Amino acid sequence: MLAATASTVWADVYLKDELIDFNRDAAAGGKGTLQGQFAFRRDAAKRDEAIKEIGWMTLQPGASIGFHRHEHNEDTYIIVSGTGLFTDSDGKSYQVTAGDVTIARKGQSHALANIGKEPLVFIDVIAEQ
Repeated sequence: MLAATASTVWADVYLKDELIDFNRDAAAGGKGTLQGQFAFRRDAAKRDEAIKEIGWMTLQPGASIGFHRHEHNEDTYIIVSGTGLFTDSDGKSYQVTAGDVTIARKGQSHALANIGKEPLVFIDVIAEQ
């Protein structure tokens, strides 16, 4: 991580070659492997920082993240490429593609599956107040 200053403004920069690889098999009871490359993970976030985890995620065709609830945080998926099926708290499903954004707020549930023939790539941001 690099820290840059301009007057009193700070910014964190996480270079692609320095991201942390972390893969999860059967994430939240899903299928296949959720491949992740993180700037930082929850255990490294400071208490007063709202963003607790951020990373590039990939689900291969047929892979999924199972339906799960966010008790203490919010989870945002920003779809970069591929085709997915996002399921919300009410069980309603939406086809998602590049440019779509999904948010599971505190107390809500969600799931995501790759329903296409190409990898589903998305940015995952976990935040907590």
